[in-house]
Amino acid sequence: MKIIVVEDESVIRQGIRSILQDISPDAFAIVEFDNAGEAWTYMQRHVPGMVITDIRMREMDGLTLIRKIRQLYADLPVVIISGYEEFEYAQQAIRYKVTDYLLKPINRRALISLVTGVASRLAPQAADDVEDPESPKSKSGDNRRLIRKVKESIDANPDGDLRLQVLAEYAGINAAYLSQLFKAETGCNLSDYIAGVRLERAKHLLATTHLKIYDVAHQSGYQSPKHFMLVFKQHVGKTPSEYREQSQ
Repeated sequence: MKIIVVEDESVIRQGIRSILQDISPDAFAIVEFDNAGEAWTYMQRHVPGMVITDIRMREMDGLTLIRKIRQLYADLPVVIISGYEEFEYAQQAIRYKVTDYLLKPINRRALISLVTGVASRLAPQAADDVEDPESPKSKSGDNRRLIRKVKESIDANPDGDLRLQVLAEYAGINAAYLSQLFKAETGCNLSDYIAGVRLERAKHLLATTHLKIYDVAHQSGYQSPKHFMLVFKQHVGKTPSEYREQSQ
């Protein structure tokens, strides 16, 4: 799970990182920022699993950052960090649906309990909601934009490496969760969408070029020309050569 930590005090950031790495060195990818502006720029390009942010920072405070986050990620878990004297100010964040708050100095056990609780809630959902188009997360605007981004990448690079894990890394989310979101937003499986895009590329090349069949296969994302011909015949009802003859 990718966790973004926004805190202008380096000692606190390092302390949070140390605690989270002690839980499990491989469970969390921690991205640190010392100001909210840079964190927000990053979050517009990368989808986090959770955000931990200080509430009082220079330039952009934590509440402003949370308000921006909610415009893009309606259900993203957000935890605020505040001092005792800022408690009333921190309470204002409730209307932005913050998950919880941590008081400075941060209690190690409280942080571990909070983060592991969020992670345990997210992981079962990623598994249980696969292929469930009614999942609440599938309806949020950020997920629609994320899937559109993935589709655009597939459309532009049908001959590229489109394995699920590669696409999940590109999207910045868990592979199983990407499958869930894609199914929910498009109504079809990710693998079926990729196959369709590759076949459309192949049909276009067959109809508009004089490339050899094996070149068409490679430029459409098929490493094996024989496999390409088999798949093409199964889905189109004609061999690539027959399709070309009828299209040109």
